[in-house]
Order: sequence, then C-alpha cells, then structure tokens
Amino acid sequence: MAFNSTSTVSSGFSSRPRVVVVGGGFAGLEVVRGLSRVPVDVLLIDKSNHHLFQPLLYQVATAVLTPAEIASPIRQLVKEDRRVQVMLGEVTGVDPAGRTLTVVTDTVTQATQRVAFDYLVLAVGMQNFYFGHADWRAEAPGLKTLKDATHLRAKILRAFETAESESDPDRQRELLTFVVVGGGPTGCEMAGAIAEMARTTLPREFRRIDSRTTRIFLVEAAPRLLLAFSEGLSARARTALEKMGVDVLLGQPVQHIDSHGIVVGDVRFPSSTVIWAAGVKAVPAGDWLGVPVDRQGRVVVNPDCRVPGFSYIFAAGDVMHLELKGRPLPGVAQVALQQGRYIGRALGAQVMGKPPLPPFHYQDRGNMAAIGRNFAVMESGPFQLSGRLAFWAWAIIHIFFLVNLHNRILVFLRWTWAYFTNQRMARLIVDPQEH
Repeated sequence: MAFNSTSTVSSGFSSRPRVVVVGGGFAGLEVVRGLSRVPVDVLLIDKSNHHLFQPLLYQVATAVLTPAEIASPIRQLVKEDRRVQVMLGEVTGVDPAGRTLTVVTDTVTQATQRVAFDYLVLAVGMQNFYFGHADWRAEAPGLKTLKDATHLRAKILRAFETAESESDPDRQRELLTFVVVGGGPTGCEMAGAIAEMARTTLPREFRRIDSRTTRIFLVEAAPRLLLAFSEGLSARARTALEKMGVDVLLGQPVQHIDSHGIVVGDVRFPSSTVIWAAGVKAVPAGDWLGVPVDRQGRVVVNPDCRVPGFSYIFAAGDVMHLELKGRPLPGVAQVALQQGRYIGRALGAQVMGKPPLPPFHYQDRGNMAAIGRNFAVMESGPFQLSGRLAFWAWAIIHIFFLVNLHNRILVFLRWTWAYFTNQRMARLIVDPQEH
C-alpha cells in the first residue's frame, strides 16, 4: 500500500550558503566543479544515480556499447569534495519565494521532502515530445535515458529474432522494416547504425532470413536532413545514408503511428519498430517557477543565465532559452558545459561579494554527426569536413567528452574491436520494461 509523507531538509548547522543543483548532466556537474573553491554547501539532486553521456545513447540502442560505458555514478564523480551531497530524487515543484523544492525521494511510497536552498540551479534537461499525440509514445519510443536505450536495443534485436521464426512473408517484412522519425543528428545516427548492423554484423548469424534485406526509413518533415548544418553537408549526409541502404523521406509529416506501422504523408509503411527522434520539450521548470517559457517549454533567462525576477535562481542547458545574436542557443552538450562553468563562476562571485560577471558568451565550436563507422559531417563556422577524417575527429572528440578515464578506455577498445571485426558484443535482449 503506497502512502505519501513529507519531511523537510534544511542546510543543517552549516553557516555557509546552500546551493542546490537539480540535474547531474553536463551543466549540473560543471556548476558543482566551478564551486569547488567557493564557501558554500552543495546539494546535487538527480532522478538517476548516474551522469549520462547522451550523444552516445544510440550506440547502446544499437548494441555497439553497453550502458556502463557511457554512464558514471554521480557519487563517484563528486566524492572528493566533502561539501557536496547527492540526493536521488525527482523534483516536482519549486517555491521560489520560500526557497524550497519538493522532491519525490521514494517512487514506491511517493514519499516527498521539502529541500531548502539559498541559491538554485535548474539543469533538468529535456523529454520526448510527440506534438500532441501522446498515444504515439508507446509505439514509437524515444531515446533520452539508459532505460530507453536498453528497451530499444531489445526491440530492435527481437525484431530480427522473431523474423527468423516467422513463416508469413508479410509479417516477416514488417518485422524487418525499421522507421526512424526525425532527421536531426540522433535520427541520422540511429538510422545509419541500424543499417550497418543489418548489413555487416548480422548476415552470417541467421539461417532463415537475410538481414541485408532489412528496410530502414528515415522520415523528416523538413525539406532536408540536419537543419543545423549547411545544405552541402546535409546533402552529403543524405547520400551517405542512401549508400548504406537507408530510404530518406523528406518533407512528409507523420500522420499516424500504431503497433503495425506508420503513416507518412498518405502512405502507410508496415513496421514493427518505429523509433522517435523528432521532438523534445523541456521538463516543466517554468511551471514550477511561474515564469515565461518558449514554445518548447524552456525557461527564458536573462543574459547572465538568471531567471527573471529571481537573482538567486539560474537555469542552464536544455531547460533554458537564451538568445545570442537573435538566435536561441541550441540544446547541445557544448552549451550546457559552457553555461555550467559560467554559472559556477557567477555564483562564486555573488557569494563572495565580487563584481558580477559580464553576460554569458557562447563559443560555438561547431556541430557534428556520425553516419556509420566511416562517415561523419562536421561544421564550425566556415570550416566544413565530411567523410572518414570527420568520423575519426568525431570519435576522438566524443571520447574526450566522456567524464572519466575508465569510460574513455572502454569506449576506445570497444570501438576498435567493432571497427575491425564488424561485431557488436552488446547484443543482449534484456528489457526490464517487459516485466
């Protein structure tokens, strides 16, 4: 029998100000690191016990990497700083005037705690958005968490296994048809990874089906893929995907999704596996605070990343909206990292009575996306690169951004093995969502 209980957690007997950071992603961790020499107590709250490198989630979903290779326990990452406490829980509300948070700390009993703060940093990220079609979520899972990735991995692998024993040719074709919705980096990378697995890893492992006959469709409502890139790189990415056997459908919105397929434009595509990489929206931090948000629900912040009207509350990363040179900052890891560092310094200056920092300035180091194991596209200002060299640059940069040496070594070894053998050793069907 579930019950609700509420307790209050204050800063205890410490005379130091308390900074509460919600979210253990790139932005949240950088804030904590930036406060390492500031006389404050820090409480880091996250609904997961691990920091996740989201850009490589698709490689877990397609069995290249294992979950532990792209995630690290948050407590391990902050253990050297004794002023930092970690709380496993999900924030469900904020009382900005009373300077308290409501946190669900037990998902079974729904027990909650009210957590006091002197300063608050919201870095809670994004969630999948289905443009008003919440019923599509069950049939077209997205990719935001390790649970999502392992669920998708099981779904993809089970489609091949079921097709092997299926005698009905129509049902077999449905099982061997995969549809990825969304032509951004995640969608392109996912479509390319599935095509590569079907054509290079699996062909010799099945007896009744030929995995090379697998159909992969990449659906994008816009007129081209990778809208954040130049038209030239977008065209090269499309060509690379089509050479891998991916059918790219552009300018055609999704009309319907069910358990047996998807309707794109006026055409139905029978498929047992539809993957959502199209839309995201912010966790409702703006509702908690009662402040303006953009169309994606992101909190509109001041140039110093503070929430308007609250000098002691910051928003960072995917959950904030900040325009520089007339354009909103993108929801990418670079922005989160740079904002986290900035907020750490800004908070330090505020606590120690120093002059405020100048407004946040984002240094755009470019965009990149990998299509299979030998092709990527990169763009930074006027500089553009595509092909194998771009792929190796993409790999090096992604290894560098993993938060600890252990994961960097494991990912390097896993990629090296997969590159030279075409094998994916993480092909395990383990899906806790089905129990």
